[in-house]
Amino acid sequence: MAFSERNAILPHLLTLSLLAISVANQAIGIRIPDQISNPSTVPSDQPLKIAVFALGSFWRSEAIFGCVNGVVRTTAGYSGGSKSNPEYRSLGDHAESVQVQYDPRVISFRQLLEVFWSSHDSRQVFGQGPDVGNQYRSVIFTNGTEEARLAAVSKEKEQLRSRSSIVTTQIQQFVAFYPAEPEQQKFELKRRPFLLQLMGNLPEEELERSSLAAKLNGYAAELCPPKIQNQIGAKINEIVRKGWPVLIGV
Repeated sequence: MAFSERNAILPHLLTLSLLAISVANQAIGIRIPDQISNPSTVPSDQPLKIAVFALGSFWRSEAIFGCVNGVVRTTAGYSGGSKSNPEYRSLGDHAESVQVQYDPRVISFRQLLEVFWSSHDSRQVFGQGPDVGNQYRSVIFTNGTEEARLAAVSKEKEQLRSRSSIVTTQIQQFVAFYPAEPEQQKFELKRRPFLLQLMGNLPEEELERSSLAAKLNGYAAELCPPKIQNQIGAKINEIVRKGWPVLIGV
């Protein structure tokens, strides 16, 4: 088989392998993906919905939601402020946020809220972990009365878990989301160049929209559930053993 043919097949092998992993584990929980696909395999008429959350650094936030069952795409960006066209070095009063495009037939907004609460410290004031500042605040952005109600109920439930400290998470009506610069997207994945090569070195625009990239971004950050993290790693190693020597000319 020619070099170019091998180079084209490896990304498909990776997609199919990860799909097999997720289907085999679809009953484990909401944080395990059961559908992995590239944008071209997602039906154009699929009734997807969008949710936006802020829970600290958007690099980590995007990786967290990328490994969630039912999430199709993720985008790092800015929301919750008044500044027009914010930038990484000049985001004004916006919070670093993640936009989650999801299939409501697979996962609900209520379940996304569960991921939100379990993935950061909602009681930390003015930041998350070592990241200090208003841009790292905790926010649920809601679109409509029902989402606002679900967010409020979930916040009350979270507060009841411990009365010794106050949940600082804000609930705000969604107004606008500004995608971050290309270099901020899929940040954790980009720190693993060999994964990008296995995907076929997609152009930046395709990488940002790729469902597979969203999943591997979570894997690269080691934020997938442990069992899935290990299975993906094993499949990648298997693909590398079989196909990588051809790519590097060995």
